[in-house]
This record gives sequence, structure tokens and C-alpha cells, in this order.
Amino acid sequence: MIPGSLRVVLIFALIIYFVIILMLLKNKTLELKYTLLWMFSGFILALLVVWPEILEGFVRLIGIQSNMNGLFIMAFAFVIIIMMSLTSIVSKQANKIKLLIQELSIMEKRIRDLEKNEPEENNEKETGSDKYSK
Repeated sequence: MIPGSLRVVLIFALIIYFVIILMLLKNKTLELKYTLLWMFSGFILALLVVWPEILEGFVRLIGIQSNMNGLFIMAFAFVIIIMMSLTSIVSKQANKIKLLIQELSIMEKRIRDLEKNEPEENNEKETGSDKYSK
């Protein structure tokens, strides 16, 4: 069981946690889709603080001897889930960056080709106008 004073401190810490997440969202430092992941983990933590019996039931269900070991396993699982989701996000961003670099390279090549052809066209126009003026 969680002592009352510790429960109050944890609830206060969770309130600060949610305020920080919402401030990051408001300042557009954190996008909504990523904020949902952090809000979900905060919601689970809030459930465990308010109703520690959930943790005890989970620990008994799995067959773990100590509540602290169960809490450690749950925390480790959340860290793994967050790392997997962030890794997936980084992979998607890396693919987008690669695609943008390829598109930029193609556009730069087109611009260079157009710049090479432009002076030749200008020279042809100038020599063509000289023919008619004589």
C-alpha cells in the first residue's frame, strides 16, 4: 500500500507532468500524435497512484512476489513501448528525409541543365537577330 503522504506527492508530480506535456503541445514543441503517447503513459501512472490495487492485482496475476518488482517490470515495459514507437517515428522521418534529398537533387540537376541551355539559346537569338539587321 502507498502511504498517504507519498500518494499526495505522486499526484502533485503527475499534475506537473501533465502541465508540462500540455505546455509543450501548446508551444508546438511536441506534436499531438506524440503527445498522446506521453498522455497515455501518464494516465496509466495516475491509475496506479490513485488505485494501487491495480498494481497488486497485476502482480498477483503474473505471479511476481513483490509489488516493487511488478512496478519495475511495468515501467520497463512502458519504456520499451515508448522506445519502439519513437524508433518507428525516427525511421519514418529518415525515409522522408531521404526522399526529399533525392527530389532536391533531381531539381538541382534540372536547374543546372536549364542554366547550361539558357546561354546557348541567348547566343542563338543574338546571332539570329544580327542576320536580319544586315
